[in-house]
Amino acid sequence: MGIQRIRIAVFGSFYRGYYMLDELLQGPLKDRFMVVGVATDDVAQTFISADKRVWQYPHLPVEETMVKRYAQQQGIPVYTGRVKCDDFYAIYEQDWVPDICVSATFGQRIDATLFSFPKFGFFNIHPCLDDGWPSKYAGPNPFQALRDDGHDHATAALHRVDSGFDTGELVAMSARVAMSFHSTVVDMHKITSPVFAKFAVPELLKLAKVMA
Repeated sequence: MGIQRIRIAVFGSFYRGYYMLDELLQGPLKDRFMVVGVATDDVAQTFISADKRVWQYPHLPVEETMVKRYAQQQGIPVYTGRVKCDDFYAIYEQDWVPDICVSATFGQRIDATLFSFPKFGFFNIHPCLDDGWPSKYAGPNPFQALRDDGHDHATAALHRVDSGFDTGELVAMSARVAMSFHSTVVDMHKITSPVFAKFAVPELLKLAKVMA
């Protein structure tokens, strides 16, 4: 009998969501996970606060749907509506039934109904610095905040999602990723996303083993 795969749902958009999905589907640990659903931003919807997030910066239309298209190509269910509603709760708890969840650039807050359901937990990948936790750089636009403070690098915190805003228990911190003087916020999403995905997936596997 083969190893039972961990059922994972991805809440993600833009490059971090894309590379997270790709690492789960094509990376070295692909046989340990089964992606059961993807929730991703619909930039046209006001409930994702696009004006406060990466979507406020110049980007290509195709980048708004890159996660949705990739998931659909792989036959994975995709959801783009409000996640804090009975319709999605039913999909999440009855159809997706995730063992663990990860958020990677997602424009909606996760409530207790969602973060309390997976038996191994619900986790977020948040850019910051390795200078203590909770981070000064909590919030919807951490790369801009890091830039404003003159930092030349970023790290990623993998933390548990709770009722706070980027304040849940820190479980792992990535290696540093350099930011050149001319890097924009969008550049930093592109540069860091593959690194952060390769960091996060093995950590999620460890967490599932510890909690099993």
